[in-house]
Amino acid sequence: MLDLAKILDLKHNIILASASPRRKKLLKQIGLEFKVIAANIDEDDIKENDPAKFVVELANRKALQVAKSNIESIIIGSDTTVYLDGKLLNKPNTEKDAYEMLTNLSGKTHQVYTGVSLVQYQSEKSKEFYVRTDVTFRELGEREKYAYIATGSPMDKAGSYGIQDDFGSVFVEKIVGCYYNIVGFPLARFYKEIRDFNDKL
Repeated sequence: MLDLAKILDLKHNIILASASPRRKKLLKQIGLEFKVIAANIDEDDIKENDPAKFVVELANRKALQVAKSNIESIIIGSDTTVYLDGKLLNKPNTEKDAYEMLTNLSGKTHQVYTGVSLVQYQSEKSKEFYVRTDVTFRELGEREKYAYIATGSPMDKAGSYGIQDDFGSVFVEKIVGCYYNIVGFPLARFYKEIRDFNDKL
């Protein structure tokens, strides 16, 4: 089995500061061994509307909170949002929110932003970056939207849809950029960044 820690000669244990099952699955996919310690931060007090700054700020807050009590590990913080027509579309609070998001995304191109923060508290080193992917939806029918919302799947996802493993996959007509970024974690960019980050520790 692939062992990313050996390939990269990682100097520290890895902790994912996120409870996202999708990020956990993606990191395991590339052979990374890590612990999960979900950060507990208030995401509603960030007033930033720039999508890149928003996801990087949240990712950094998550990583720093966990890093302060795990000073020897490399902490990975991450956050994903959907951006359409100047507005951030985060996780819906209600089924009505999910319906409105899907209706607004229908037939349009939106952007998915994921921010990632790497923190190693003991060395006082950190690195933040974000990745953007353009996603085009086909026109969605009313029955499709209601059926999808009824599954509950949209309720824990930015933009109220998931491109992986569920009905949300048939909404997407075209993507430009990293597919895994839409799922919730940009694997290729992360690999490069953690390799360089580890080398500097």
